[in-house]
Formats: sequence, structure tokens, C-alpha cells
Amino acid sequence: MKLPQGFQVSDPNKVCRLHKAVYGLKQALRCWFAKLTDALKKYGFKQSCADYSLFVYSKGGIDLRVLIYVDDLLVCGNSTERVDRFKNYLSKCFHMKDLGKLKYFLGIQVGRGGEGFMLTQRKYALDLIEDTGLLGSKPAATPMEQHHKLALDTSPVLRDAERYRRLVGRLIYLSITRPDISYPVHILSQFMKAPREVQWEAALRVVRYLKGTAGQGILISSNEDLSLSVYCDADWSACPVTRRSLSAYVALVGGSPVSWKTKKQKVVSHSSAEAEYRSMAQATREIKWLRRLLFDLGAKQLKPSKLFCDSKSAIYIAANPVFHERTKHIESDCHQVRDALQDGIITTVHVRTHEQVADVLTKALGRVQFETLLFKLGVRNLHLPNLRGSIGG
Repeated sequence: MKLPQGFQVSDPNKVCRLHKAVYGLKQALRCWFAKLTDALKKYGFKQSCADYSLFVYSKGGIDLRVLIYVDDLLVCGNSTERVDRFKNYLSKCFHMKDLGKLKYFLGIQVGRGGEGFMLTQRKYALDLIEDTGLLGSKPAATPMEQHHKLALDTSPVLRDAERYRRLVGRLIYLSITRPDISYPVHILSQFMKAPREVQWEAALRVVRYLKGTAGQGILISSNEDLSLSVYCDADWSACPVTRRSLSAYVALVGGSPVSWKTKKQKVVSHSSAEAEYRSMAQATREIKWLRRLLFDLGAKQLKPSKLFCDSKSAIYIAANPVFHERTKHIESDCHQVRDALQDGIITTVHVRTHEQVADVLTKALGRVQFETLLFKLGVRNLHLPNLRGSIGG
């Protein structure tokens, strides 16, 4: 056991005796969360059913929200006085430290401005680039090469697979504020067991892309319009090995991205329309959850959420239950799109293919289209490098 910093001991041959491991016990975190929950409920908070780590307080025009991650708490509200009073209450219940206005939370840097909040992981990205040894490398314009054949590659197996897994694991955490690397991370994560040298080079290309866009993040706009809209897309038979399609969606609140996902479909789709329809079903499930979460946050959705899709055939299948021959083999849970349409939860909207922002999450694009869709998506870079013009592929 390594001695804590600043701890002085007279005999260097002695060791510390451990009486109780707070974080090592299996039930420690559960007990801590239960104790914290009781304290919040006594104050008047209600636990959200959409997200159990979110607690809501709404009384007499005062709205407070608390978001919990283990022993890190994020507190916000519409009254500074009531927020301070609540923090004093917590200080009496627990030994806590007030870090002031939100600047960092779980490695995410929060910047404030007239346009809204900027969420970035610049320091995390720079540390990743430095640890990989690519600080002096030439930045890449896009995170992944177009028309790649990584799944069919037969290059030699990478000797040190652990470094590949460590790098991809760090990229996964970075993707929580970087929808632009969602697709490359999805592809690279499929080779964790036995990565090959070409796949390692593809992972390094993502790092070289981060070198030119380390300060890139998502802008949470201060727009008063908090309506929910979702773009969904599918790449039919994207996997050359299993021939399963790739689904993706990105959810926006007031034009700002708040949720996105790239995932391989569980079964093989018989047509591109079926693949798009399955993607719509996945996006519909996300819409239902987000509407419940936004209600707890005080942004109740009074109108149906717009679901944008670039396949007219999939939209017709969702609206017209007569297409039995084309849809009888599709699982019944996918037809929740029809139910959501009839219940007024969603409304489907056709979008042209070149304006489908979810394309960023389903395939590797060229530089011009890639940067155009990122701008429409709300991804911004507040730390543009001086050598932007010298970025290559």
C-alpha cells in the first residue's frame, strides 16, 4: 500500500493497516446513494423515473435540479438564494466542498457565453494525444478514411493488443461530447479481441484528427425554443461480414445536440427501407425517454417531436399499416413508430439525403460534407489551430 502524500512515518519498515475500504466494498456505493437520496427527499426533492440520478424540486415557483454521479453533485436552479440555502443544508448533512460555478464536471469543461454553454473535453483530448506520442504529427481532416475495409483486413495481428484497447476505451469516453467520432469509435470497438495493424493505424488517424480539433465540442444554445427533434439514418448492409445494417440517430433540443448513438442492427434487413424503419424505431424509443426526461427538467413537450428521415419508403411504412407483404417479417416492437404517430408523440418529416446530419454517425464522409454536417449539427471549435489550412488527409 502506497503511503498518502504528506504522511510522515518514523519507521519506514512499517505499513498502514486497513480498517475499512470505503470504495472497495460492493455495497458501499449503494449505501451512500441511499443515504444521499434520503437527505434529498427530506428536503422535498423527487427522484426522476427517467433518470434515477436526477432529483427534482418544484415548489412555489422555485425550481431546483440535482444531478448525481457517485459523490459529485451538480446543482442548478432559478433562484440563487434557494440554491445557496440548499447547499448549506447539504453541508450540514455531509462533509462537502463547494466548487462554485460549474467549470469542470467529470472531465467535461463547461464554458459560458452569450450564445449558450459550450461543452468540451479539450484537456482530455490533449492528454490522449500526448500519451499516444502524436503531438508532432500532421492533423487529419477527417477521423476515418472513406470506403475503408477494416472488417475485411488481413494484416498481421497487433502484438500489443492492450494499447489498442486502452486507446479505444479513451476514445469511447471522449465521444460523450464528440458526435463527430461516434462512427469511428463504433467501428474500432469491434476489433477489441484481436486488433490488426491496419486497425491500429485507423485508431491513430482518429488521434491525428483530434490534434486539429482538440477544442471541438457541442454548443448548448440559449435559444428559448426547447422543442425536441431527432434525425435518424441507416446504412444498409454496412457490415461486410454479417451484412447487418447500421442505425444511428442524433437528438436535438432547441437545435443543440443532446443525445446520439451509432449501433449495428440485431438482424439482417431485407431492404434499405426496412433498415431505415428499424432505425426509426430505435429513434422513437429515444424520443419517448427524452420527452419524460425533459418533463422532469421543466421543458415539457407540448407538440409532437419531429423525426427526420431521408427514406420516403420507411415513412410510408410507418404511416400506412397496409404494407403487409413488406413488413410482416419485421418484429412487432418496431411498429411502435406507428403507435407513436397515432398517439401524437412524433411526426415524421422527410429530409433530403445531403441534409441528413445523422450521416456523420453512419459512414465515413469526405472533408467538405463532413464539416458542413458538423456545423449544422451544432458542433463548434473554440480553439481553432493556426495551422488549419495545412490539415491533410
